[in-house]
Amino acid sequence: MKVVFLKDVAGVGKAGELKEVKDGYARNYLIPRGLAIPATEGEIKRIENEKTTKIRKEDLTKKKSEEMLKALQRQVHKVYVKVGGGGKLFGALTSVSLSEVLSKNTSLEIDKKWIHLEKPIKEVGLYDVEMHLPGGVKGTIKIEVLGEEKG
Repeated sequence: MKVVFLKDVAGVGKAGELKEVKDGYARNYLIPRGLAIPATEGEIKRIENEKTTKIRKEDLTKKKSEEMLKALQRQVHKVYVKVGGGGKLFGALTSVSLSEVLSKNTSLEIDKKWIHLEKPIKEVGLYDVEMHLPGGVKGTIKIEVLGEEKG
């Protein structure tokens, strides 16, 4: 009997998957527990539509992320911070503060989860910052940390 899984069943099938299982297993275990439903023509079409929609959304997300990364890579992003002696920052630049600065400077919505810093930036200088955007898009952008004049 062909069934459509509603939930993941270990070693048998994953949610949304269409699979052939033994009739007794489907009727006595999967269907009564709400783990699967019989695969009718309508259900099969619905699954195919969901798959194509999901693929389309993933492609769109990846395309948007690639465009965003290209836009971010076009320039060196300057970040002005208060510094003490020897070019040391008061505090540190983290992914949170960088996302705020980049969002403000580029008018793009940059999520802090997309910025991957091994450790917070604590000195002025030029840095390559790794970005992990939605859709599996990865790349680096240049950030120049500059000292703000005390006055």
